[in-house]
Amino acid sequence: MRHAILDLGTNTFHLFIADQLPGNKFRTLFKSKVSVKLGEGEIHKNRIGEVPFRRGIEALIRYRTIIDRFKPDTVSAFATSAIRTAKNGAQFILDVFEETGIQVTTITGKEEARLIYLGVQQAVQLSDEPVLIVDIGGGSTEFIIANHKKIFAKHSFKIGAARLLELFTPSDPIRANEIRKINSFLLREIQPLLESVRKFPVHTMIGSSGSFDTYAEMIGHRYHGKNLLRGTTHYRFNLSEYRRLHEGLLSSTIAQRAKMKGLISMRRDMIVLASVCTMFIIRKFKIREMLLSKYALKEGAMLDVIRKSLLV
Repeated sequence: MRHAILDLGTNTFHLFIADQLPGNKFRTLFKSKVSVKLGEGEIHKNRIGEVPFRRGIEALIRYRTIIDRFKPDTVSAFATSAIRTAKNGAQFILDVFEETGIQVTTITGKEEARLIYLGVQQAVQLSDEPVLIVDIGGGSTEFIIANHKKIFAKHSFKIGAARLLELFTPSDPIRANEIRKINSFLLREIQPLLESVRKFPVHTMIGSSGSFDTYAEMIGHRYHGKNLLRGTTHYRFNLSEYRRLHEGLLSSTIAQRAKMKGLISMRRDMIVLASVCTMFIIRKFKIREMLLSKYALKEGAMLDVIRKSLLV
C-alpha cells in the first residue's frame, strides 16, 4: 500500500508519501515542507489571521496536486497546535475540505506527543534509560519521557516559538530582562513536567526535527565546515558548541541572523525564542547529553498508519 501523511504544523506544513514494506517498514517516495506561519500576528489571540489562513489553504491546494500524482491508497492529515486552539480552526478545516477534498483530523497535544515518540523511536537507538524527547513547535511544545519500550509521561504546553514570539515581542537583539521574563513564564507553564521528571529522572534530551535541525545545521557550518545531517537519522550535539551558538543567537539582530549559514529564513525571527526554551530545559533538568532526531510526527504517523492497515 501507499500512504500520504500531511502534518499541518503551526509554522510548517509537511507532506510525506511512502510505500508500505514488510515488517512495519516504509520506502520514502516524496517528502516536502512549506512555510505557512499560521500563527503569524494572531496566535496569542487564538486565531489564524486572514493572510496565514489563505497561505495555508493555498499550500494544501498545491499538495493536493502532488498527492493526486502519486495516487496513495490512504491520505491522513493531522492538524496540531495553531489549528486546534484557533477560534477559526474549524472553519479552516472546513475550507480545506471544500477546496481540496482533504479531510483534516485535529489531534490533541498528547496524541501529537505519542506520534512524535513513534518517529523518534525509528531514528534514535533508545535504551532502558528514560530520556526526555522535546519537540519545539510553533504553537506548542511536546515533552515525552520514554525509553525504547514505552512512554512514561507525555505533556503538551502552549509554549511554541511562534506563540512566545507573539506573547513577548522581544527586542532586537533580545534583552536579559526579557529572557528572565520568558524563563519565568516557562517555569509556570511546565509545572506538570517537573513532577514527571521527579518520578522519572532524565539526563538525556532528544530534540525532534524543527529547531534542533537548525541548531545542527548552524553548528555544522560554524564549527565543522560541513552538513552534519547528511545521510543520518540522528546527531549527537557537543553541548559546548551548542552553548556558544546559543550565546551568539542571543546577541544577534535579525539582520545578522539573515547572514548566518544553516538558518533558513522562516526561522530567523523564532530561533532565538526556541533556543531560550532549549537552554531553559537544559539548565532546569541538568541535561548532560543532547541529541537530534531527524524523524518526528510525520514519520511516527506513517508508522501508525501502517500498523493500523495491518489490523484491517
